[in-house]
Amino acid sequence: MIQPSLMLLLILISWLNPSPAWSAGGLEQRLEQWPAWSLPAPLSRPGHRDLVYPSWFEGDWIATSHDLSGQELDLQYPVRFELSRGAQVVGDRAFNARSVGQALLGDQLLEVRNDPRNPNRQLADLRQDQQLESTVTGRRTEQPSADSFLADELSLQVLHGPGDPRVSQVETLSRYRRIDPDRIEAQQWQVSYGSPADGLISQGLRQWHGSLVLERAS
Repeated sequence: MIQPSLMLLLILISWLNPSPAWSAGGLEQRLEQWPAWSLPAPLSRPGHRDLVYPSWFEGDWIATSHDLSGQELDLQYPVRFELSRGAQVVGDRAFNARSVGQALLGDQLLEVRNDPRNPNRQLADLRQDQQLESTVTGRRTEQPSADSFLADELSLQVLHGPGDPRVSQVETLSRYRRIDPDRIEAQQWQVSYGSPADGLISQGLRQWHGSLVLERAS
């Protein structure tokens, strides 16, 4: 999810049923298979439920992302996690996507908006009469210990603009570790797939692996 390219914006800004063969620790098994991921994946449909984080995510942070291949420049941008109406910690998706989008694209990104009826859907307005529609279609989370957290999301991305819409799917798995109250470190794995119109069974087209550090904003 943290990659200096339009693909990263597609990730930040994933119709699958859960697989009964994947039990506790399933996301660690998923990591062992990377980069040879394929769909369908062991993810549940999120409905209108947002991604809930451990309590230690709450607050404002400065994120620094690094492409482990060394092909992309590091990025730094603010992110925010806040309490929902149900007193659960969730990401401020519009704010976070806008922050990383501006770091990547500058003034090419005009605005990012949440769907008020669905926290898993966002719209990003881009220059050149383009609009990116992003909807999380699959999710799984695990918390192996008090200081670790894993989250896997599959997003359906539709880029509208001149010509036919461009449709893709992106799966991003993040493994977070709390170092202390003011620092969280993570690794992230990503695979992009083709359009669902090409079939429910899909092989990965592009892979990426990066690291992320969150340092609490003063």
